[in-house]
Amino acid sequence: MTSQTTMSEQEIVTDLLTSEKHVTSTVNTFITESTCANLRQNLKTILDEEHSIHENLFNIMNQKGWYPASDAQAQEVQKTKDKFKPLQ
Repeated sequence: MTSQTTMSEQEIVTDLLTSEKHVTSTVNTFITESTCANLRQNLKTILDEEHSIHENLFNIMNQKGWYPASDAQAQEVQKTKDKFKPLQ
């Protein structure tokens, strides 16, 4: 007996976005752990492409109201900058 479950568009895009988060994290780890400069450069190109895919998926979700986000207030941005300033 087989049962077929259909995912909604929102579920599919959410799954894709979650997958992209994992892919970018994994590729970033490969970059930092690679000893081969050529491989690192190729992985950086892949990472840039994956970030573009991630951004596109986020924009789709945001436009459809599935991933609401808003700009931070100027004082919150400055507060965060100040927090990390000692690390520079």
